[in-house]
Amino acid sequence: MGEPTPSRSNPTSVNVCILLGMGVFLACICFVSLGWAQIAKAGPPATKLYVESQQAMGTVFTIYLYAGNDEQAGALFGSAFEEIERLDQTLSNYKADSELSRINRLAGHEAVTTDPEMFSLLQTCLEYSKRSGGTFDITVGPLMRACGFFRGQGRYPAPWQLDRARGKVGWQKVQLDASARTIHFAVEGMELDLGGIGKGYAVDRVIGQLRAAGVKAAMVDAGSSTIYALGAPPGKDGWLVRVPKPGNRSQTISTVVLRDESLSTSGSYEKFFRLNGRTYCHIMDPRTGEPVEGMLQATVIAADGTTTEALSKPMFVMGTEEGAKYLARFPYVSGLWVTGEIRAPRVVPWNWPGCEGDCGETLADIGERKAKAQ
Repeated sequence: MGEPTPSRSNPTSVNVCILLGMGVFLACICFVSLGWAQIAKAGPPATKLYVESQQAMGTVFTIYLYAGNDEQAGALFGSAFEEIERLDQTLSNYKADSELSRINRLAGHEAVTTDPEMFSLLQTCLEYSKRSGGTFDITVGPLMRACGFFRGQGRYPAPWQLDRARGKVGWQKVQLDASARTIHFAVEGMELDLGGIGKGYAVDRVIGQLRAAGVKAAMVDAGSSTIYALGAPPGKDGWLVRVPKPGNRSQTISTVVLRDESLSTSGSYEKFFRLNGRTYCHIMDPRTGEPVEGMLQATVIAADGTTTEALSKPMFVMGTEEGAKYLARFPYVSGLWVTGEIRAPRVVPWNWPGCEGDCGETLADIGERKAKAQ
């Protein structure tokens, strides 16, 4: 039995690599937001699938949800995209008037008071940095700039440039005062970059709002890098999500069924540059300041989008052996690595759904059988 056809309006095309197979879905202008209490009132049975998309945080957010009618769906979409836009205005280091940009400008000179939401998110980030041994680190901004990945094409910096950037990186140099709710940088010129966790946090916020509104089945996708599946479509066990093959997103290396959990993927093919026959990706090892080599993709499944984003980067940096030991410290987590070269990738699963032992070579076949069973 095929999936239901989603309703759409005011289209502009975007590429999505998730539920319903590879396809082209459509974006629309946000509807006027209604209060969540009003949205949650009893209405027609939520049996119709709706989908809308909008650009934010440097990617395209796509929301799939079941609602009773167009009006109810429009109100849900409007409030959801309004929340994503709010977070983009708060967490972006590309927007000069964002709260994060204000912190980056001032915290090297003085202790900066910030709002409870931002302070809590920074606490979460530093906790993940501590647990990962610094392989997840939101202070990599200077390294990203040195390698040209901030509004640039990518380059390998001169040794003195790399040394200078390294001196401004390190989560231990971020000083948080919970009693005063302030943040201070121990070194002038430090810069926070929430690009490695902000989309996952936004996905979680939207899912929380949809739950509060009484939505039973929805999926929020942040550019295919982080996806959260809420509940399940009518008559299904969950939402079908395809993990694409690095370098060819029309092919699938694994298909999983998600229900009330998140999946995030970090890939070296997103931003990279080539120099002297070597490929350097945008994902840095914050401990060395060097781009990670030999890793194509890391995917993780966990309870929420903030967690999956915070785990997928250390997975990518640590590699398969060290990364598996790290993931084992978290409950109910699954991991999948793709290593080697694009032309000959090697798939390495860890606690992956439907995969027992070393089944990396057969994951795509397992996924296709699972998809047909849905």
